[in-house]
Amino acid sequence: MTKPVSREPLRRNSRANRARILATARQELGRNPDITLEELARAAGVVRRTLFGHFPGREALLEALAEEASEALRSALEAGARLVKDEPAERALAGFVLSMWPVGDRYRLLLSLAKRDLGAARVAEVLAPARDTATGVLERGQREGVFHSHLPAAAMSAGLEGMTVALLESINDGLLEDDGTRVAVANLIATGVAEERAREVVEAVAPVVSAVTAGADAGDG
Repeated sequence: MTKPVSREPLRRNSRANRARILATARQELGRNPDITLEELARAAGVVRRTLFGHFPGREALLEALAEEASEALRSALEAGARLVKDEPAERALAGFVLSMWPVGDRYRLLLSLAKRDLGAARVAEVLAPARDTATGVLERGQREGVFHSHLPAAAMSAGLEGMTVALLESINDGLLEDDGTRVAVANLIATGVAEERAREVVEAVAPVVSAVTAGADAGDG
């Protein structure tokens, strides 16, 4: 009797191709939002038929990127949830920024695609948990008197988001080098925290975030 041929190697290869296409799309769309699917296929090292087998069109590819980014943002928020919930507002904001930093490029890509492809409503849906968390931390800091209060928390959150995205662009353009700590300090300074105090807070929080993130990665593995 002929032994059935396992399809697992084919499935693994298919998953690898899909992951490679998405990783290439994140990189290339950030550089050139007008890139075609054919150009993406070449950049990913797959034939056109393989790309279209996973993503029948641009809309399907972009929705997959949105869902991937949503999951990454959700995981980052979960990993940093304890810092945001139980710490003073200064430490909570630093922890939030540092927790989100590893998925910052996906965040930036979503905002870029919102202008022309995914639509603002879909992007807002994906980013809502992160935006709500940031706004909640800022409201708490205003109540505690450690963040300035001349702007509503939601408006301040939007401003910090814009600054963070601009700093990400600077890193991608080679104008800035950072592991997230300088951006976290910049966020605290923008809320009214003195620079020296902001540096002290970020230095104290960064190792905790690294430990939490490492634990989350180990759990996923």
